[in-house]
Amino acid sequence: MAGAAWAHAFPDHSEPRVGSTLSAPPAVVRIWFDAQIEPVFSTIRVESADKRRVDTGNGGVDSADNRLLAVKVPPLAPGRYRVYWSVVARDGHRTEGDFPFRIK
Repeated sequence: MAGAAWAHAFPDHSEPRVGSTLSAPPAVVRIWFDAQIEPVFSTIRVESADKRRVDTGNGGVDSADNRLLAVKVPPLAPGRYRVYWSVVARDGHRTEGDFPFRIK
């Protein structure tokens, strides 16, 4: 008899891409995961190089796609930014991480 396969949720891809340099600021920062994530326990934030939070604070799991974590950002000035995320997969395991991007 086959059992259920449980795995942590890890990022699959993001917009902006990890480490990318953008010529125009994004309106939304998105991270897609390889497994379903729990909306109540999953967070995302964007900070400037001086550790100031710059997103609109309304981030979370997309209601139409429970593998997508997103947050809106106002028009960002040129500079370096870092995205911090923390998710709990449907199996109950937490994963977290961060990545940079830059606007020129």
